Amino acid sequence: MNYWLLKTEPEDYSWDDLVKDNKAQWDGVKGYQALKNIAKMQKGDRAFIYHTGKERSIIGTAEIVSEHFPDPKENDNKLLVFYVAPISKLNKPVTLEKIKKLAAQAEGGEVSPWQNWELIRQPRLSIIPVSHEQWTKVIELSNQ
Repeated sequence: MNYWLLKTEPEDYSWDDLVKDNKAQWDGVKGYQALKNIAKMQKGDRAFIYHTGKERSIIGTAEIVSEHFPDPKENDNKLLVFYVAPISKLNKPVTLEKIKKLAAQAEGGEVSPWQNWELIRQPRLSIIPVSHEQWTKVIELSNQ
């Protein structure tokens, strides 16, 4: 199983919208690296739902419930989409500010799971891989 982080503008499509819909086609991704990440996704993978904009927080967990396929609304087979379904809302949102703070706290030769995370390094990337360690740590942070 792989883990991902899916960014969304909450004004356009929020965690609550996903819960209400029970399943959604994740579309609108046009960036090369994000599309490469979609191509690596598999049915059954897990994802964090991340609200961008003013919130900048990981809000909940979801499951990738389909294989990726070409966007039926586009005339370009390179533009991929997939279906995602909500699993659960985090007990507390985990903010980007908190993650950046933890990354900065790594001392000397200590390796932090946050330091090289694309969430920090490539803030415009809309679909980001998440390591198992990062996944576990985010869940722990949401329970503190």
